[in-house]
Amino acid sequence: MDHFMENLPPMDLMRSEKMTFVQLIIPAESAHRAVSYLAELGLLQFRDLNDEKSPFQRTFVNQVKRCAEMSRKLRFLKDQISKAGLISSHSILQSDIFLENLEIHLAEHEHEIIEMNSNSEKLRQSYNELLEFKIVLQKACGFLVSSHGLAVSEERELEENVYSNGDYVETPFLFEQEIKPEPSNQSGLRFISGIICKSKALRFERMLFRATRGNMLFNQASADEQIVDPISTETVEKTVFVVFFSGEQARTKILKICDAFGANCYPVPEDISKQRQITREVSSRLADLEATLDAGIRHRNKALSSLGGQLPKWMDMVRREKAVYDTLNMLNFDVTKKCLVGEGWCPIFAKVQIQEALQRATFDSNSQVGIIFHSMDALESPPTYFRTNSFTSPYQEIVDAYGVARYQEANPAVYTTMTFPFLFAVMFGDWGHGICLLLGALVLIARERKLRTQRLGSFMEMLFGGRYVLLLMSLFSIYCGFIYNEFFSVPFHIFGASAYRCRDSSCRDAHTTGLVKYREPYPFGVDPSWRGSRSELPFLNSLKMKMSILFGVVHMNLGIILSYFNARFFGNSLDIRYQFVPQMIFLNSLFGYLSLLIVVKWCSGSQADLYHVMIYMFLSPFDNLGENQLLWGQRPLQVVLLLLAVIAVPWMLFPKPFILKKLHNERFQGRTYGVLNTSEVDLETEPDSARKHHEEFNFSEVFVHQMIHSIEFILGSVSNTASYLRLWALSLAHSELSTVFYEKVLLLAWGYDNLAIRFVGLVVFAFATAFILLMMETLSAFLHALRLHWVEFQNKFYHGDGYKFKPLSFASLIEDED
Repeated sequence: MDHFMENLPPMDLMRSEKMTFVQLIIPAESAHRAVSYLAELGLLQFRDLNDEKSPFQRTFVNQVKRCAEMSRKLRFLKDQISKAGLISSHSILQSDIFLENLEIHLAEHEHEIIEMNSNSEKLRQSYNELLEFKIVLQKACGFLVSSHGLAVSEERELEENVYSNGDYVETPFLFEQEIKPEPSNQSGLRFISGIICKSKALRFERMLFRATRGNMLFNQASADEQIVDPISTETVEKTVFVVFFSGEQARTKILKICDAFGANCYPVPEDISKQRQITREVSSRLADLEATLDAGIRHRNKALSSLGGQLPKWMDMVRREKAVYDTLNMLNFDVTKKCLVGEGWCPIFAKVQIQEALQRATFDSNSQVGIIFHSMDALESPPTYFRTNSFTSPYQEIVDAYGVARYQEANPAVYTTMTFPFLFAVMFGDWGHGICLLLGALVLIARERKLRTQRLGSFMEMLFGGRYVLLLMSLFSIYCGFIYNEFFSVPFHIFGASAYRCRDSSCRDAHTTGLVKYREPYPFGVDPSWRGSRSELPFLNSLKMKMSILFGVVHMNLGIILSYFNARFFGNSLDIRYQFVPQMIFLNSLFGYLSLLIVVKWCSGSQADLYHVMIYMFLSPFDNLGENQLLWGQRPLQVVLLLLAVIAVPWMLFPKPFILKKLHNERFQGRTYGVLNTSEVDLETEPDSARKHHEEFNFSEVFVHQMIHSIEFILGSVSNTASYLRLWALSLAHSELSTVFYEKVLLLAWGYDNLAIRFVGLVVFAFATAFILLMMETLSAFLHALRLHWVEFQNKFYHGDGYKFKPLSFASLIEDED
């Protein structure tokens, strides 16, 4: 047997790749190029030798800061391009740019864009002020004309300081103009005109009314044009207002309230000729500003477009450079400060490729000294690395979500690839629903190349990543649907005629008396005549419940068998003798025996009550079984199996801790000191190793751990077997829901001789099938299958306390950015 196992070909996924701990001694002049080449290769995980130092105490902190600053500038330019709505043209640079030149270029471009934005913002602000002034002039005119009889012509609120010696002159910012009253009769009617956001107008009016105690007249009108905010670039609806009042004190209060509400006040002359003159000049200036703004936007967009094609390459360049310097910060200088020393993990198969990359780095950097690369012994456990592809990767992710495999332990993903979609299908079995899932999976696979390059949402990204999981789940669902003979809950005579028929031609007693068997059983799956018969539910419940127990026992046995392969691989004979053997005996003495009885009952057609057999196996093992006997010699067999199960409990609990204690005492008997090291330096550099030899064996801790593990397995054998009954429960729920939607929605609507009712019934049935059965039920079955693998299967052998192999790789940097 051992010879046969040793000759089996190795499986890539069964055990993680063999790793080796390596040390690199790199001359300073070739360090940057060497790390870059290793990152392109992506097969070496560096260990941080400066873990005790903060990021600001490291050697290459200034270079990292420069790269971070360049990344910020590139993100700024990218945001500006996206805000402008420009599409980057993938232009190719004529020559590669050096990082120093790129830093200068980015600073120039950032300064140029910031200056353009500032000028554009100022111009937009001036444009908005003029536009508001024009709107106020147009709207306030009507209010002033209507109140002309109530006002004295020489009294007005504001001095038009846009006039000088009777002539109109332009001012840069209208909101900076002083609002000064002309000498007038203080008891006369005066006004203030301006514009405010429409959302604030009601609160503004109320505040004015309360401040003046109602001694004012408030007129308002909506602005015909929407004004663009220069900062947020959003359009804002505004309202023009004119407030008539009397007295200097009221004027002061109104101006303060206008300032608090962000209302802009503009002077409006009462003379109609002056109003027209100002309106013409404002319109002329608006046209000039609009032309200037358009020219500025075109110039800015042209500058951004020229950067758009180069931006992805620059971002990738800076990202790589930062990753290289971050890695160099993990290395240490040697005593001479001329070489950098690095340590890390790499797969054994990659050693040749790494050496070739280092030789190439030495040659390209014209270094006189080569890079030293050699393996070392390590105290810590190596990282776990599985080589996966697009098909096996999602299954590995499902396992890793529970916990990363310990180095070189058996990988559950090998078996999850088949068992996960199959257990899902047992709960989801319907070949109509399976075809729907299959079509969705085929669409994702057919558009794989296109979707891989697109930015997908979180839900679509999850679906696309698990497209091959969905494919297998749909295929197994179709298979189980044929077993259950369900197509949207409707049975079909696919594999021949039924083995049953009604007692008479009317078939009225099918639901009460039952059917009559007249020929050989249906060749494949459930006979379609069971649907709607008197014993449909008891038969299907019995079938699916027993089937769930069989699948559960097989699945748990597979987990225990994998624990044997783990123990055998690591050379742990104690785990085989005192863990694997008693676990197999205990599980199969009880639930393996139950599975045997189920198969025998199916094959023999016996009417034995398995509940009675299992209960009285514990309560009265020596009693006669009577009509519940399925096997010759069943009663003594039950007694033997029960005794084996009882013996297996102390077998699991006691021997292993005592044997471990004995082995420890024999190993260190008569030793007072640990193993001598070659020098005092070794003791300083490897304190963990020294402490390991002096560590005492804690028997109580080992015994308690073994006791917990044994109790967990014994109780878990019962609870885990019961947990597999969820296969029956979910399958029954899916079948019954599908039947309800078919009979109570589709058939009920089809019973009416009305096209509209039939159409509504069909739409309701389609939506219920899509959203409840194909989405919610799929998610439910997926989560339950996940639980069965994580808890019931993996806890038999899987430790899951390892850590992933994360090499320095430029490819992974791009994936993380995406």
